Amino acid sequence: MSLEIIKVKDKKQLSDFVKFPYELYSQNDLWVPPIFNEQMDFFEIKKNPFFEHSKAQLFYIKNNGEILARLSAHTNTMHNKFHNDKKGFFGFFESINDNSVVRLLFDNAVEWLKDQGCNVISGPFNFTTNDECGLLVDGFNSSPFVMMTHNFEYYQDLLTSYGFKKAMDLYAWLLESDNMPPFLEAVGKRMTKSNQFTVRCLNKKNLKEDIETVFEIYQKAWERNWGFVPMTKKEFDHLVKILLPIVNPELVFIAESEGKPAGFSVALPDYNFILKKLNGKKTLPGIIKYLYFKNRLKSLRVITMGVIKEYQGKGIDSLFYYYTWKNGMKAGFNRGEFSWVLETNTMMNKIAKHLGADIHKIYRVFEKDI
Repeated sequence: MSLEIIKVKDKKQLSDFVKFPYELYSQNDLWVPPIFNEQMDFFEIKKNPFFEHSKAQLFYIKNNGEILARLSAHTNTMHNKFHNDKKGFFGFFESINDNSVVRLLFDNAVEWLKDQGCNVISGPFNFTTNDECGLLVDGFNSSPFVMMTHNFEYYQDLLTSYGFKKAMDLYAWLLESDNMPPFLEAVGKRMTKSNQFTVRCLNKKNLKEDIETVFEIYQKAWERNWGFVPMTKKEFDHLVKILLPIVNPELVFIAESEGKPAGFSVALPDYNFILKKLNGKKTLPGIIKYLYFKNRLKSLRVITMGVIKEYQGKGIDSLFYYYTWKNGMKAGFNRGEFSWVLETNTMMNKIAKHLGADIHKIYRVFEKDI
C-alpha cells in the first residue's frame, strides 16, 4: 500500500473525514449514522465552544484515493487545569483492520500532541467526557443507545497493539420490564413519604432558571469523579441547545432539600431508533419519519445524574430512578439503559444490580505515555 496521511485543513477534507464512517459501516446494521450536517457543524471552530479553550487536529489516511482510517488528536485545557496534568486526547477513531495503517495514524497524532506539550495520550473522547467517549469492548450484538458509540470488535486489538493500556471501564446497564422493580418501588415510596427531599420535573415556564440550577449542581456533583472535565457556561448552553429538542420534561428531575438544589437526573428517549431510519440526512421524508416514530419509542437512556456531596449516600439516586421509571411507564417506555457508570462507582453499580439490571455493554478508555 502507498499510505498518505492527510491533516484536515479545509472544508472538503473535513467532509471526507466526516463521511468515512458512513462508508466503513455501510454493511453494519448496528451502527447508528449521525446527522451529517450536525457532524460538520461540530467540527466548525466558530460553532463549537470547545474550540474557545482547546485545539484539535483531524487526520485521515488514504491509499490510492481511498480513505482507510481517521482520528482526532486534541488538547483539553479545562481538563489539564483541573487535574494539573499534561494529557492529550484522541477521538473519532475509525479504521480498517490493519496495524500499519493505525500505526501511521497514531504516530502523527502523538507527534502533534507532543508539540502541544502533552506527555500522555488518552481516549477515545469525542471530544470530552461530556461527549461520546469510550471504545466498545463488550456487547457487540445490539445498537448503542442515544449518545453512545458503536465500533468493530477488532478496534481493541488495534489499540493494544499500538501500546495502549486500559485506564477505566464504563458500564452500560440495561433493564427491561413492563413493571417497576419491587425494590425500586419500595424504596421510592418510602423516601417520598419521608419528605426529606422533594423531586420535581423540569419546569417549562421557568426553563432558564431550571437550566441554571442543573448547571450549578453539575459543577458541584461531578467534580470528584474520574475524568471529570468542567464545562464552560458556553459549552453547557451549547449542549442544552442540542438536547432540548429531544428532551421529555417528564424525564428530567431536580431534587431539593429545604428549597436548596441537591441533585438532578436526565433521561432521554432513545432517538437512535429514529436516527437509523434517517440515515444521516434531515429531509422532508426524514422529518415525517421522525414525527411518526417520536411518540412510539419504547427505550430511554439515563444519560446523567448528579448529587451534591453533602446529600450523597442518602438515597436521592434511587429516588431519581423511581420517578424516571414511574414517568417512563406512563409515557410507554419499558426498556432503559443507565450509562455510563464508572466501574469504580460501587454505589451506582450496586443499585443497578438491585434493580435487576444487567451490564449489556462495556466501554473502555485507554491511555499511553508518549
